[in-house]
Amino acid sequence: MALLDPPSVSSHPPDLSAKLPRLIPRSKPKAQPEQTSPPPTAPPLPPPPSLENWQYIRPSRRILSPQDHEIFLASPTYTLLLSFIFSLADCVRDTPVSAVDQTNLPSSITSVLHVLDLAEGVLQNCPPEDAGGSRFGNKAFRVFLDEVEAAQPLWHQSLGLSDDTAINEVSVYLSNSFGNRTRIDYGSGHELNFFLWLLCLNRLGHLPPATFPAVVLVVFPRYLRLMRAVQSTYYLEPAGSHGVWGLDDYQFLPFLFGSSQLLHHPYIRPKSIHQAIILEENSKDYIYLDQVAFVNSVKTVEGLRWHSPMLDDISAAKNWEKVEGGMRKMLVAEVLKKLPVMQHFLFGSLVPAVEGMSTEDDYGVPSEEEEAEGGEVVVMKDGMRHVHSPSSWGDCCGIKVPSSVGAAQEMRKRLGVGGLRRVPFD
Repeated sequence: MALLDPPSVSSHPPDLSAKLPRLIPRSKPKAQPEQTSPPPTAPPLPPPPSLENWQYIRPSRRILSPQDHEIFLASPTYTLLLSFIFSLADCVRDTPVSAVDQTNLPSSITSVLHVLDLAEGVLQNCPPEDAGGSRFGNKAFRVFLDEVEAAQPLWHQSLGLSDDTAINEVSVYLSNSFGNRTRIDYGSGHELNFFLWLLCLNRLGHLPPATFPAVVLVVFPRYLRLMRAVQSTYYLEPAGSHGVWGLDDYQFLPFLFGSSQLLHHPYIRPKSIHQAIILEENSKDYIYLDQVAFVNSVKTVEGLRWHSPMLDDISAAKNWEKVEGGMRKMLVAEVLKKLPVMQHFLFGSLVPAVEGMSTEDDYGVPSEEEEAEGGEVVVMKDGMRHVHSPSSWGDCCGIKVPSSVGAAQEMRKRLGVGGLRRVPFD
């Protein structure tokens, strides 16, 4: 039987590389650019008007319907307010408080500081009533406001105002910057009234742009210290269930101006607000850090993520430019464009309403100073008369919430606790 020849083996195997799929490196997906709108801007602050033959008007509410609000947002007054606030923020960019020589302040600044000192003197003469440990607003606050109101003419004369009708207009804003008499509350709307008072002084020629750095870095911190004393004395409730924006129970503008101060700081970052040593060493120079330190001091638990989650979220921003831009957007979107906030805005001759806006007489709405006990206010909403009360649940004033300052102080009185409680799972 014949043997089969072995299969022949080719010395040159076929080249199969051409049949293999071509290797293409995978490319990383391109990151989509962030779709964020730029921060709002405003034109330069216009010069004060000529006051020859000027007719002063006692301020009143004029935003009583959505239509009034829309008219306001398209008005020169809206632009004027935005220009004033943004001009103040711009003038303190990268500027600590210590950069202002407090031994050589303009006389207009020292006069305003003197008025705030006098207000603190009134506070010391109006002690709170014994409320049996209640954490809600103390009724002695109304006595304080009455004393402030009675002192307004002399205070404004010390500022250089001699026209009684001008004092009658401007003093309304200062009176409303301390809080609401009926509701015994305070919020960022009252803080805004303080800056409307300063804007009126600017329109009257008493606070020119050269004084703006001192307005933000000297006058505003003095006002904050005064209001902290008022809040801790009378346990003012937050205006709304948790402040207007949830940043802070009472204030907003410290975060706008403070982020401008820190814009290009070499080592303090947004997340630095969690470091106690940073707050301790730098809060005297930077309003943002000072406000965070104060918020920490009046809460009954420790940790921003528990008592101020929005501040905690903002601290994750990459830089202060992001924070400052966000604060500018928030001022516009959450204050000036919110009808429940702006329905309490007051218009006079220096901060004027425009033609077509309603008046309080048109709808029988009482003035801010004449609100009935209980704080009910009638406004126009969606073309309907709308009554809201601070004790109701809604988007106007929210539910009544006790003062966080009062809660912390009452806890310390009862328990003798010096520090903050830590949340068990923190």
